[in-house]
Amino acid sequence: MAGAFKAQLQHLLIFSSSEASLLHQALITAKSDMEQRPPSVPRLAWVEEEEAGATSAQQPEELEQFQLRQEHAAQDRTQEQEAARGRLGRMAQEETAGAGTGVLANLPFLDAEIDAAMLDLLVEKGVSNPMQVPAMVRSIHQWLTANEAAGHRLDKALLELTEEYPSDVLITLLRWAPSCDRAAATMWGTIMSSSRTAEPALQLLLDVLSAWPVHSVYTSDGDNAGVFALAATVALWRVFNLAWRSPVVLEYFSNLFLHLLFQAYISMQDMPEEVETFWKGCQEQHGLSANPNSFALQTLKALLCQMRYEHVVLSMERKRAWDTLLCADTHHCAVRLLAREMRRVSIIWCCGMASCLFDLLSQGISDWELPALAFLVEVLDCLDLSECGKKVLEILTRHLQSESRQMRGVALRGLVVLTSMDPSMYSLTESLGKLLWDRDEDIVEKTLIVLSHLLLQKDLAIASPIALQLAEALWHLFDNDNSLVQLLSIRLFQDVITLVVAKGEKPLKKHVSQSLLPLFFHCHDENGRVAQASRETLLSAVSFLKRKDLKQLLQTDQMWRFAECLLAEDRSRAAEQLRLALPYVRSAQEPLREAAVRFMGMAGRFLTGQQPHFRIICRALQDMTDDTSPAISCLALQALYILLALQSVPCSRLQKMRDQLRRLWHSRPLLCGRG
Repeated sequence: MAGAFKAQLQHLLIFSSSEASLLHQALITAKSDMEQRPPSVPRLAWVEEEEAGATSAQQPEELEQFQLRQEHAAQDRTQEQEAARGRLGRMAQEETAGAGTGVLANLPFLDAEIDAAMLDLLVEKGVSNPMQVPAMVRSIHQWLTANEAAGHRLDKALLELTEEYPSDVLITLLRWAPSCDRAAATMWGTIMSSSRTAEPALQLLLDVLSAWPVHSVYTSDGDNAGVFALAATVALWRVFNLAWRSPVVLEYFSNLFLHLLFQAYISMQDMPEEVETFWKGCQEQHGLSANPNSFALQTLKALLCQMRYEHVVLSMERKRAWDTLLCADTHHCAVRLLAREMRRVSIIWCCGMASCLFDLLSQGISDWELPALAFLVEVLDCLDLSECGKKVLEILTRHLQSESRQMRGVALRGLVVLTSMDPSMYSLTESLGKLLWDRDEDIVEKTLIVLSHLLLQKDLAIASPIALQLAEALWHLFDNDNSLVQLLSIRLFQDVITLVVAKGEKPLKKHVSQSLLPLFFHCHDENGRVAQASRETLLSAVSFLKRKDLKQLLQTDQMWRFAECLLAEDRSRAAEQLRLALPYVRSAQEPLREAAVRFMGMAGRFLTGQQPHFRIICRALQDMTDDTSPAISCLALQALYILLALQSVPCSRLQKMRDQLRRLWHSRPLLCGRG
């Protein structure tokens, strides 16, 4: 260590060999004097106390002569020491007056004889050139390493240096003793014991933590060697395991908590070789078996315990959430659990963490955006939206455009919470409308929930472009396999056509007209809530279209007359109606298939002269004669027979179908009533 230390300081200071020898002798003399007697007790009195028995036997005259000799010797030594101290003082002044010369260059030669008094004196005289600070920090560390029993001898010097040159002291300590050995731990403990030095120390450690894998910064001596983020974690781990708690940790708790979570995530990535080598050294020195990511969580647990939140640690243990945090794919899910635990502990802490997350998410970081957003969403209800609502909305809206499905899902979950707290954020509707076309059913469902919250207020007026965008997307969701998506899309469609501004009614009519047939079919849905919503929305749609005839048929429950009117009003649109009806022939629901067969029979009568469309209907009905439901098979066969009869099909074919119908009716007599 002395050799390495010497090499690092050699470029700073140069002394002649005679000066070095003199300095060495002066330090030894001063050290000997300080160690052999208390500062305020003369050596004679010191000797008298230890050798009381021997002196009592001496004659008074001999004792007097001995005392005189001792006094002369003490005076000689005092003169020598004063000269040496004067020499040291002048050297200290030279040391502080300029870089390149001074005492510190020779400290490596002294090894264990490095004198604390000399270091105290140098600090007391003042350091005029910051270039000397890193060398002094390394000297303090070396002295503490060599003098284990006097761990706090240099506390004052270290605190004064740190207070005046915090960055140089702290970066040098992380660079010189990154694995935080006993001497370094003593120095960190001293620094954290004072609020004047603990605050800049924690701030610097946070800066290092956030720069994975290394933090690049120059110290005043020109050294720009990288400082490992893991070195800051190790230092915090040692600090958090101290018996006392620094009051400044309370102030920085939110930041420390989030940065350690961040490092647990980022350290799952591939580590550079130099960081891996450093970590192996830490494992050997401290007997650690943990990987860097689990060690970051271990440090986080130590922080929680120092804050007396042991119950949070235990609750996460019971849920096995700590292990989930160690997997990149599930990390954001475990972060949500941890956020919920912290929300139970303190709303104040959660607000502080949310403030930190605003900065992280506003910067658009790529490494920890998903977990950061997941944490923020879980603590949204702790925030005062009158102060930060706009900022939250900007963050969530931006992440709605993310290519990551998980990111969009978390952002939508946040919008659900946000709109339930403040349903007046109408500017979201355009961004949300685009998500209704997403292939992910979960994304679509959450989008519909958010839109439902947004449209709760009936005094809202929807602009025409947004209404068109929503209407087109919504009526395509009426047939979704998810019954909740069906229900929400139908209800929202009703809200859109009810709340659209007057200028937007005309452009919207096309989409409303296209929605009539799907809504008609879903009036027969097995799900009673979907059927009821479809009937109500259908009534709103015909009112919007100002179709009093259709409205009267719905109000009098003449559903099939309603279908006939749809087909009869414009024969040119019968083909379009046929296209919309065909998917319901293959529906999993028997009531919908039955309604589709009935509609096909009616549509065929309006399309008898249009052979391509007529053949499509006949083919669909022919396929339905093999339906798993005998009632639907019988109904399809009847409709096909009637259509072929109207089309002047050869008698032999009609006779064959008539026989088939007769056999079916005889074998299933109860079906006749339904036919």
